[in-house]
Amino acid sequence: MNKLAYEPHKITKSQLKPLLDHVIVMDMSFKERMYGSIILPSDDGKSSGIRPRWAQVYAVGPQQQDIKPGDYVLVEHGRWTRAIQVEDETGRHMLRRVDPKALMMISDYLPKDETISDKV
Repeated sequence: MNKLAYEPHKITKSQLKPLLDHVIVMDMSFKERMYGSIILPSDDGKSSGIRPRWAQVYAVGPQQQDIKPGDYVLVEHGRWTRAIQVEDETGRHMLRRVDPKALMMISDYLPKDETISDKV
C-alpha cells in the first residue's frame, strides 16, 4: 500500500528521541485568539503574526535540563521548524523543533495568548 504525502507518520512517543538539548513541541497555535472579549483573527503569514507563540513540549533531548515533556514554552518568533504531522498513542499532533536558546518562558499550564505584534 502506498503512503500519501499528507498522511501522518505513525510512531510511538518512545520512538522519537531528540538529540543533545533539542526540544520538540506540539500543536503550536496559529489560529484566531481571544483578547479580552475581542476576537483576533488568525495572523499566520501576515506581518502582524510576528510574535512569540506558546507550544507544549512533546519531547526533549538528554542534555536538556530546564524543561520536560508536558511543559508549555513561549518561543521567540520564527525560531521553529516547519511542522510534521505524527500520530501516536495519544492522537495526531503537529511537531516542530524549536531553538532551545529561543525559549522565553516556561509554564505548567497553557497561558492565555494575549501577545500582540507591533506590526499592522
